[in-house]
Amino acid sequence: MAGGSDGESVLSRVVRILEAFDAESPLLTVTDVSRSTGLPLPTVSRLVGDMLALGLLQRDDRRRLRIGIRLWELGSRAAPTLGLRDLAMPFMEDLHAAVGHSVQLAVRRDDSVLFVERLTAPGAVYNITKVAGRLPIHVSSAGLVLLAYGPTHLQQAVLAGPLRRYTAATPIDPPNLRSLLADVRRSGIAFCPGFVDDRATGIAVPLRANGKQVVAALSVVVPNDSTARAAIPALVAAGHGISRALGAPFQEVSR
Repeated sequence: MAGGSDGESVLSRVVRILEAFDAESPLLTVTDVSRSTGLPLPTVSRLVGDMLALGLLQRDDRRRLRIGIRLWELGSRAAPTLGLRDLAMPFMEDLHAAVGHSVQLAVRRDDSVLFVERLTAPGAVYNITKVAGRLPIHVSSAGLVLLAYGPTHLQQAVLAGPLRRYTAATPIDPPNLRSLLADVRRSGIAFCPGFVDDRATGIAVPLRANGKQVVAALSVVVPNDSTARAAIPALVAAGHGISRALGAPFQEVSR
């Protein structure tokens, strides 16, 4: 697709506009989008007009922009995580009933973790994550699982920093993080008390396809107290169930 005088394609500019919207900024003015993307205001106005006509964006009664339903519709038809979510959901529902707090399904996206499904309930412990939201890969239990089983070059890049701190417990010291990753590979479990929020413990296990490749992580977020480890057996069982559905061989749950 042809681009402007700076060589950037129209399509890449459209993607930049869409990326300006997130969970913290779901509603933006044209000026907000221009400021966020660094694109000239006339360029944003023109592209936004086209995107509104196509249903990729829509306006509220105050003329603020938001992602359009048409974009959600197109993305949902062939989302690469759709099959994974469908396979995982029965196990996630059972796990949610067992732990009574948030249950999450996540995949790696570059050097971050992307949450593709989440079950929660009133009264569940505080949880920062949202569906389609991201966190740095070193912060959450799901991220540590995906990093531990990820490629060596990714681990080296993350360990080289900088590493963002969310709480005093967030692992930002490279030797400590390297040790945590080794523990995850050895035990198959990431146990992360207070890494994202002091009130919560994240616990995650890998999900394997075809018996070996880690393709996703299943996690729970429970209160950061002495009861947190009680969720591990149900989490491990659910993880094994999803992996079997993905083609992994049966693994007996430790008792």
